[in-house]
Amino acid sequence: MDKNSWIGLLMIVGVLFAWSYFTKPSDEEIALQKHKQDSIAVVLRAQQLQQAQQVNQTQSPQVIDATNTKTEAEITEDANQFFGDFASFANAEREFFTVENKLLKVTFSNLGGRIYSVELKNYKTHDSLPLILFDGDSTEFGLNFFAQNRNISTNQLYFKHLHGEPNSSVRDKAISVVYSLNIEDDKYIEYVYTINPESYVVDFDINMKGMQNLITANSGFLDLNWKTFVPSAEKGRAWELQNTTIFYKFYQDAVESVSARSESEREDLTTRVKWISFKQQFFNSTLIADNYFSNGVVSTEEAVNQDYLKYFSAEVSLPYDGKSSESFPMQFYFGPNHYQTLKGLDVDLEKLVEMGMSVIRWVNVGLVIPLFNWLGKYIANYGLIILLMTIIIKIAIFPFTYKSYMSTAKMKALKPEVDKISEKFPKKEDAMKKQQATMALYKKVGVSPMGGCLPMLFQMPILLAMFRFFPNSIELRQQGFLWATDLSTYDSIMSLPFEIPFYGSHVSLFTLLMTIVNLIYMKTNDQMNATNQQMPGMKMMMYMMPIMMLFWFNSYASALSYYYFISLLITIIQTWLIRRTVNDEEILAKLKAAQASKKAPTKSKWQKRMEDMAKQRGIQPKK
Repeated sequence: MDKNSWIGLLMIVGVLFAWSYFTKPSDEEIALQKHKQDSIAVVLRAQQLQQAQQVNQTQSPQVIDATNTKTEAEITEDANQFFGDFASFANAEREFFTVENKLLKVTFSNLGGRIYSVELKNYKTHDSLPLILFDGDSTEFGLNFFAQNRNISTNQLYFKHLHGEPNSSVRDKAISVVYSLNIEDDKYIEYVYTINPESYVVDFDINMKGMQNLITANSGFLDLNWKTFVPSAEKGRAWELQNTTIFYKFYQDAVESVSARSESEREDLTTRVKWISFKQQFFNSTLIADNYFSNGVVSTEEAVNQDYLKYFSAEVSLPYDGKSSESFPMQFYFGPNHYQTLKGLDVDLEKLVEMGMSVIRWVNVGLVIPLFNWLGKYIANYGLIILLMTIIIKIAIFPFTYKSYMSTAKMKALKPEVDKISEKFPKKEDAMKKQQATMALYKKVGVSPMGGCLPMLFQMPILLAMFRFFPNSIELRQQGFLWATDLSTYDSIMSLPFEIPFYGSHVSLFTLLMTIVNLIYMKTNDQMNATNQQMPGMKMMMYMMPIMMLFWFNSYASALSYYYFISLLITIIQTWLIRRTVNDEEILAKLKAAQASKKAPTKSKWQKRMEDMAKQRGIQPKK
């Protein structure tokens, strides 16, 4: 690269950093944006709790309106007008019931008859607090329907707890918790939750009896609303946000998701849906229909409060026939994004675990995960497992690495011949002739310029598979190795007092080591590669890649940087060992012998006929 090219490159870098500095928002703009976001958060929160608060506040006898004090009878009359036959469920004392098995601790509330909170007992947040998937009034769940020309939301009604002892522990058999809106003996809505032993699955059934004359006829469906603020549980908020979104599976069809990078997104699901999942980086809460939901609407909104990541909303339609007795069987899954566990549910929920597309996913599912799980049976330390995985993979592709080195060594031995060709065609307009002559030389001595790419052909899918696997592997979550306290996130050894654009405000040691070894590898490879010496621009690009990876990987999973670091280190050692056993002079001698023994290619009958015709016309054929 000449002087002008260097100046141009430095100017581009300078413009990028200057643009980043001068276009950043001022303190006033940041404050204004925060005020706007806070307002949005308040509105979202108000929307979620408005109905329940309205009922409790306007109908409670203790609430006194200075301008219009109502008697208890008048308040009861208002409730009757607002709720109709459901008025008796509008006000009661709030009660909570907790049931747990070895994996889950589930708390229920009679307000809405819903699951109030879920704790995963075998996991903690990054700061060692209990891991709560959702909690308290940050969640809404219930049926919406029209009855007696009134819009009824069960989320604001107090259910009667019929069955299930509080603070129960599931051991050998399942425990059911039943909540009911019992209008009459033969007219009710019933929620049945069944907690299974040692399972992340909670069975959920909605049973309705005698409601056909109460619910508006010919509606065809009932709305089931599920809304929640998703709490933060991991160290790297930016990465956690990128991996927190809503997934859904169409009935007997594909699994899709809402864009995780958008601050606000809404999607209409106009066809049948099998399940809807509120997915976090390593955990998920999923509602699965035994059959299907008729359709639905899902939306996400980024939360302003740092304790939460996003606000999720899902509205699905249950097919309703208006019969005297109807049941809607479903399941909840509250648990980790563990590939084998999710696959065992047999509803394609394992696709929540990001493994890449097509070939990359095949490599992960067919090679990486089985190898990782097999080593995990015998080794408890995941840092050692990654080391052994790397060694096994490098040994498997070593024959191709050796062939690549030999191809590169042959090209290096032919460099003097290639230089002569360059001297023969010094002009830019002769570049094509020079290229053709060089390729003819390689072909004559049996050297393939693409031979050096052979290991990369096998390594690239594996490298990309690891790029997907490590940041999404829950097995690595909060697993330490050396100085890294959590292999699923970055290994910060130093916090900076400022933030570097595209880099961050911390230093990840494994990423730094990976970059240093990568530069050494590039230097070693450059000494062998004749092509880079002929193309300075390509050489510069190869050295820029490690620097760019330093910025990209600084906030990624330390397991990924550690794997790349070990992989590059082993490659350098393999290259050094091969160079110790291969004699460049012998390679050159063999190439010259091969070149001398090459016979002139046999001419075809058509070529001979064309040459004879040319001689008859007095034209000297080209040799």
